[in-house]
Amino acid sequence: VYFVPAFVGLGAPHWDAAVKGMITGLTRGSTAGHLARATLESIAYQVRDVFDVIQLETPAPLQVLLADGGASANDMLMQFQADILGCPVLRSTSSDVSALGAAYLAGLAVGIWASEDEILRLPRKLDRFDAQMPEEQRKNLYHDWQEAVIRAKLKPSL
Repeated sequence: VYFVPAFVGLGAPHWDAAVKGMITGLTRGSTAGHLARATLESIAYQVRDVFDVIQLETPAPLQVLLADGGASANDMLMQFQADILGCPVLRSTSSDVSALGAAYLAGLAVGIWASEDEILRLPRKLDRFDAQMPEEQRKNLYHDWQEAVIRAKLKPSL
């Protein structure tokens, strides 16, 4: 089951405002769990779409993804993200990285830290998710995602 969450069109890297959301692959045996999983997996597939474009546009290969924010609290999503990218995903153990960044900036302003380099040397605890999916399975799943996106683009007016 694949879910293409195009509620207001598709963003990067597709940039197509006419596309509508779509669920494909439903059978009589599909359950609410399949839909929930497809919804989570759609996040990882969309990250992969952008990740691949970045890989094409940058001279140095991306070797790791740093994740934070609300969705990153989901271990299943982080593992699937690592699997579908084929590279490690590192998740901050801090629940609000934006607030932490603001605190670092405030600390710089009042002299708690002398430089950004000093902040970068502070110990950070990260959860690590390594890709465990076989390459052939990764290719097949991502190919099927791309097919679902193509299907969603075929009938944008429905």
